[in-house]
Amino acid sequence: MAKRSEHSSDARFAAYVEALTSVIGHADRAAPLRAYCTGLLMPAERTSVEPIAAVTAPARVAAQHQSLLHFVANAPWSDVALLRRVREIVLPDITRHEPVAAWIVDDTSFPKKGRHSVGVARQYCGQLGKQDNCQVAVTLSLATHAASLPVSYRLYLPQDWAEDAVRRQKAGVPEEVAFQAKPEIALDQIRAALEAGLARAPVLLDAGYGNDPGLRTAISALGLAYVAGILSSTSVWAHGTAPRWRRSRGRAGAGRRSGCAGMRSTSRSRSRRWRWACRRTPGTRSLGARARRSGSPRALPVAACARRTSTTP
Repeated sequence: MAKRSEHSSDARFAAYVEALTSVIGHADRAAPLRAYCTGLLMPAERTSVEPIAAVTAPARVAAQHQSLLHFVANAPWSDVALLRRVREIVLPDITRHEPVAAWIVDDTSFPKKGRHSVGVARQYCGQLGKQDNCQVAVTLSLATHAASLPVSYRLYLPQDWAEDAVRRQKAGVPEEVAFQAKPEIALDQIRAALEAGLARAPVLLDAGYGNDPGLRTAISALGLAYVAGILSSTSVWAHGTAPRWRRSRGRAGAGRRSGCAGMRSTSRSRSRRWRWACRRTPGTRSLGARARRSGSPRALPVAACARRTSTTP
């Protein structure tokens, strides 16, 4: 029974790889594609082309290494077309018994030691749970309760990389690739999924993306629901409501509370001083803390007392 199961798995894997060869161009790329996919499934510590060559062709490691290096780095096949073909093969299987329940926006990170790999920089690395040297890709996955499938996958290019012409040229970064913040990349991926006619579902965002108000607003404008994590320092209020203005007498700065507060001087003169301020939360940048002189009190717009929190890791 075990041998029959193993044979069935081998046959399914071979059929899967064969189906992918239709989008990679020349037939001579079929062998390195098969070797590369095999190497990714092998229990090796590293999955770069050199260790993959060692486990897939131990008798001719050098030749296999060159073949894989050319296939991964230089062969002009489209990763977008390949992901589309993967989706066409896999999505019908994982949705056979239940529909797509969610679209998941997330980061995938790859720890690195050097500085020459495209996009590598000191940034938050999910695999390590801390800031470290790594590459980061923004992904969009479609998920059921039992499985998930990445349908879009794009390497994040930090701004210092995007603005370094020498590094770009050495790494072969295309001229049309410009800097985009991660939420902007995620929004492009969501729009592409809608244009492809993929089954709609609520979008799930962790705080790295969910704390970006522009992304949340754009998702709503596309007619999608979302469930988003936000930072604890973010102010929220119920739909249709706004922060309450609080006014207290006494010295300037006294009586500040959570939210927005107006503090008036005790002077009885016709020209009164009104100070409108928002309490600053550590790690945030307040748009309030403004002073106004006026003959009569006027509340500042709500936007003047909004807190803005950086959301790009």
